This record gives sequence, structure tokens and C-alpha cells, in this order.
Amino acid sequence: EPTSALDPELTVEVLKVIKDLKAHGVTMLIVTHEIEFAREVADTAIFLDNGVILEQGNAKELIDNPKNERTKEFLQRICE
Repeated sequence: EPTSALDPELTVEVLKVIKDLKAHGVTMLIVTHEIEFAREVADTAIFLDNGVILEQGNAKELIDNPKNERTKEFLQRICE
């Protein structure tokens, strides 16, 4: 998780670098709890729970309209 344990100013800088890399066509695999950032930047999202893939697909669709109950529960808690 690239922003883990960073202060808010450094978090913003790291997220900016990731956005710049995407703009240059760099493919990345990122683990994050920055849901809004993932929604904005990711093409595909995968939701894991206890090492099991519960849901995967278009990032915006998965975040905005999760199908799995555990995914819904997690997003409701973290996005409050």
C-alpha cells in the first residue's frame, strides 16, 4: 500500500506520482484503502477478504455498485 503510514502531505504527493504514471501508460498493481483514489484512477478493482477474491471488475462499477454483501459492508464502513 503506497500511502501506508504517510502523513497527509506525502500521501498527496504519492497519489500525484501514481496519477502521472497512469497518464504515461504505466500498468500498475496497487493495494490501497484510498477508495476514492482507486475509483478515480483504477481501471479494474479486486476486493479481497481473508485472501479470497470476492468481487472483481470495473473499478467505478465495483465501488459504486458492489454485488457481494461483504464488499458492500466494507465500502459502507470505510466511505462514511
